[in-house]
Amino acid sequence: MMRRRTTLLTGCTALVLALGATACGGSGPVTAGGGDKALSGQSVTVAGVWSGTEQENFQKVLDAFTEKTGAKTSFVSTGDNVSTVVGSKIEGGNAPDVVMVPQVGVLGQFAGNGWLKPLSKTAQKSVDANFADVWQTYGTVDGTLYGLYFKAAHKSTVWYSPDALAQAGVEPPKTYDAMLKAGQTVSDSGLAAFSVAGQDGWTLTDWFENVYLSQAGPEKYDALAAHELKWTDASVVEALTTLGKLFKDEQLVAGGQKGALNTDFPGSVEKVFGPKPEAGMVYEGDFVAGVAKDQFGKEIGKDANFFPFPAVDGGEAPVVSGGDAAVVLKDGKNSEAGMALLEYLATPEAAAVWAEAGGFLSPNKNLDPASYGDDVTRATAESLVGAGDSVRFDMSDQAPAAFGGTKGIGEWKILQDFLRDPSDPKATAAELEAAAAKAYKG
Repeated sequence: MMRRRTTLLTGCTALVLALGATACGGSGPVTAGGGDKALSGQSVTVAGVWSGTEQENFQKVLDAFTEKTGAKTSFVSTGDNVSTVVGSKIEGGNAPDVVMVPQVGVLGQFAGNGWLKPLSKTAQKSVDANFADVWQTYGTVDGTLYGLYFKAAHKSTVWYSPDALAQAGVEPPKTYDAMLKAGQTVSDSGLAAFSVAGQDGWTLTDWFENVYLSQAGPEKYDALAAHELKWTDASVVEALTTLGKLFKDEQLVAGGQKGALNTDFPGSVEKVFGPKPEAGMVYEGDFVAGVAKDQFGKEIGKDANFFPFPAVDGGEAPVVSGGDAAVVLKDGKNSEAGMALLEYLATPEAAAVWAEAGGFLSPNKNLDPASYGDDVTRATAESLVGAGDSVRFDMSDQAPAAFGGTKGIGEWKILQDFLRDPSDPKATAAELEAAAAKAYKG
């Protein structure tokens, strides 16, 4: 996933957030160090939401772990319903050793179910030494650290084809209204303005969160994320109204609403950077770069670039982010080797493998920025490390999975319905509140 999660980095223009923490399996760095093949003959099963380019790049990290330790690895893609898939595997006696969890809410659910092993003391020391406190906070449930944030996403980036904007004679906009105006000009030049991945509900939550954070401000954002503010609040209706102006404009959205609802995330990138472009811009996180580069051969910074998601109605420009946390399951067949994998993932060495491949950000202070393959990603990553604790996690990822992180229900489905028909923001807000109240109560 790139799935969905909320983090706000206030004050950095082009930034992101990220990965965090560190882990170890025993009293010392058994596997991250030495290359003595201490785990030869053992195997580690990892489950996560990644597919396509993301899965291929993470496999490179797992292969490096195998080279270092001798442990074999296998990766199981769960799709977006990681909570349901992992739960069924545990019930069936086939639990993976490690899960890459894309939502804070799901991590809390797993911990509440008693499924997780706490990180070791050595791992906690590594977290303290290498990562901002905020990542430890997001990996902690009821005072116990369970999650190591390995990969982060900067989810306030609008990616564009420089050729398409140049042909239309427009510059990257600084405000939301200017972005829509620029989109009209792009449309007049022959391409739709935006490719929208409406088939994947998580992308729509990200659209909403950026608009809401900028328009309503961080205090209301935090309150809504905690469900201390109801989704029927006027600020939610206002953000939906703003978003609806874009969704209902057939000139701005490639293929219109129907086309958007039939476009998944990789397809949305293809519509801008593929061999037959249909749109000039696509909104999503920094991981767009990995798809544009690996699947379509685009040179980041030249053939594909981004501008920060622009400020809405005079608010601050939003910075929303998310991350994938590695956790170890108690019921895994080799949770000890799984913890050793987490320790490896905490190292700059592991982060460098994916950083070089692209589509990845890490806040590890000891990762050499030269590991990143292009200047755009490097600059974004450096601003991430400098952001420290000024981070808030993706709102939908903080929610219970039944509301913020499951295909076909909750926020994902309701926003897809809103994309299909954005004519009644108040009714959509009421649906969101009903679904949230049920999920948070449960």
